[in-house]
Amino acid sequence: MMSNAAPEPAEAELSPFYISASATVGAPRSHVLKQGDGFAVLDQFGDMQAAKPAAEGLFFEDTRYLSHFVLSIDGERPMLLSSTVTEDNALLATDLTNPDLFEGKRLRVAGDAVHLLRSTALGEAALFVKLELHNFGVIPARLHLGLDFDADFADLFEVRGTARRRRGERLPNEERPEGPVLAYRGLDGATRRTCFSFEPHPTAIGPRRAGWEIELPPDASATVMVTVRCERPGPSPAATSFTASVAAATRRTSDRRARSADLYSSNETFNDWLNRSRADLDMLATTTPHGLYPYAGIPWFSTAFGRDGIITSLECLWLDPALAAGTLRYLAAEQSTTLDPTADAEPGKILHETRKGEMAVLGEVPFRRYYGSIDATPLFVMLAAAYYARTGDLGLIRRLWPNIEAALEWMREYGDPDGDGLLEYDRRSVNGLVNQGWKDSRDSIFHADGHLAAAPIALVEVQAYAFAAYRGAAELAQALGHAERAGKLLASADRLRQQVETDFWLEALDSYALALDGRKEPCRVLASNAGHVLLAGLCTPDRAVRVADRLMRPESHSGWGIRTVAEGSARYNPISYHNGSVWPHDNGLIAMGFARYGLRRQLLQLLSGLFDAALFMELRRVPELFCGFARRPGTGPTGYPVACIPQAWSSAAVFAMLGAALGISFDASARQIRFTRPALPDWLDELRITNLRLGDACADLQLQRSNDDVALHVLRRSGDIDIVLTV
Repeated sequence: MMSNAAPEPAEAELSPFYISASATVGAPRSHVLKQGDGFAVLDQFGDMQAAKPAAEGLFFEDTRYLSHFVLSIDGERPMLLSSTVTEDNALLATDLTNPDLFEGKRLRVAGDAVHLLRSTALGEAALFVKLELHNFGVIPARLHLGLDFDADFADLFEVRGTARRRRGERLPNEERPEGPVLAYRGLDGATRRTCFSFEPHPTAIGPRRAGWEIELPPDASATVMVTVRCERPGPSPAATSFTASVAAATRRTSDRRARSADLYSSNETFNDWLNRSRADLDMLATTTPHGLYPYAGIPWFSTAFGRDGIITSLECLWLDPALAAGTLRYLAAEQSTTLDPTADAEPGKILHETRKGEMAVLGEVPFRRYYGSIDATPLFVMLAAAYYARTGDLGLIRRLWPNIEAALEWMREYGDPDGDGLLEYDRRSVNGLVNQGWKDSRDSIFHADGHLAAAPIALVEVQAYAFAAYRGAAELAQALGHAERAGKLLASADRLRQQVETDFWLEALDSYALALDGRKEPCRVLASNAGHVLLAGLCTPDRAVRVADRLMRPESHSGWGIRTVAEGSARYNPISYHNGSVWPHDNGLIAMGFARYGLRRQLLQLLSGLFDAALFMELRRVPELFCGFARRPGTGPTGYPVACIPQAWSSAAVFAMLGAALGISFDASARQIRFTRPALPDWLDELRITNLRLGDACADLQLQRSNDDVALHVLRRSGDIDIVLTV
């Protein structure tokens, strides 16, 4: 992700991609909808920027096409009754009613007489709003329904706080028979238009306002439809409608249920978390020419990120391998084949992020196709190996093998410029990211005394990913009949393991150094990164236990989850982006590492902590991150002001933790689904898994907890498949 973390006062230079946490950006209790390359952020009323600047609006391909959208009744905001996004994220349903409406001093319509159901749905590059009014009063109700609107055509990076020296020009408004058109010609030469249509046609219409005179006898109803379409040069998305958009969002759920497993437990609140997380993943999973790809998060990262897509796919691989297949194909297609320092691109390197907005097209930000991450490339190989282990799909691996080999060559040639065997980064792009691991804030990699590490930097988790990539690639090479290549890759993994254990292990901390700096000096900081070493299976069992025990102590574990850095570290700040906050995906990956070493007690503690946090979250939607303050009785975790909600890898964290707790694995050649020492927390007595697939076979299963033991029952089996329980 881009950096949110503020520097120390002495470090005056902010990243040009710093996300301001000012009131102009914060939008508490926002609702989000997403479809394809568009998303909408709305307030509780279904409005956008009704009272003050906020990160609200209708966005398409990184441009805000609708920045002001406010409904009124006789010039006043309606009264809010309730507001919620449906469980499948198909629409925002907002119940409103009228305030007291006066004519002079005479009460013309009493408050609460008219109910207004505002249903908002998102199509491909289009927003649909249905306004259904019903008069429950005993006398006729006459009211003026008003809609104020505007479009600033701000690039998403402008909304995030990046200043621009110049902007394009607003064009004169157009009038089409169906409604007004707002237009902007960017510095990139592209003209973007926001087009309105209404049914029925407004009684009165102005440049940025529409109004309807509504007459409602007692028990009468009326409906107004508003459509906002985003137009830009190039092929237009297929026209759609309110009904079709809702149906498409609903179809996401049915399509997913047909291809992947469903979960249901004896704990209804846990079910709420599971269902919301699954629905958010469905919403963020975007159809590309290569299959499904999980866009990272809303509002700041609704696009393809290499690291995020890979980690999200890893977290829910046991549940839904199709997401991994689409992610691998997409990233293989976008793999760099050239050397381009302006984009931190090198042959074989895997994409960091891609953008379609005006600023990216112009090069004002480097992210049109940007490769500035040190970890996406080994993670790509890791995911390919994990996907094969999960599915046995050798056909896809065979097609991807040239990309895997290119990634491995990048690790050897460009990822290790000094040839010492470690992957390290130092940006080439003058305005690229300074730090290029998942903790990419400018101040996130530092020494014990607080001074920032100098590049080139070798992160400990990246070495672990590389180790897993070498081992995983060796298994793939063996499966493809490349035995000699497999042997060389295993030798590379063994050398790297020995090097990490020697150079990164800190006996005094019972953990691994956060990183090695450019002088190969270790950053002696207790950080969550060490938990990823367990995920990769690099460390010895005794060191795994020591790392886990250290991460679960109060200085690292807040009570809700493991902090990014431990309390007491020089730069510890529980309100920071990367230096003391809690990231659900980080905890999910660490939980998978705990499972690898049989650390069930610690794993269940992580799952229980994040579940308790979800109890306090609106819609049970776990955000990108939250603050790292210690858990206090009777209160929930403290929110982070500009966290993305939803965020794909946070939504997937519950599935990572649950799969780890179940000890689930797959052996495609033996046609087996295996559960090794499954465990369930004491608040979960039963879990049902339906349509758990391996190839063309599937099974429905029931797991029941009895004290510390879990019994497994096969409820249905279809096809050639065995279910194996190991206790």
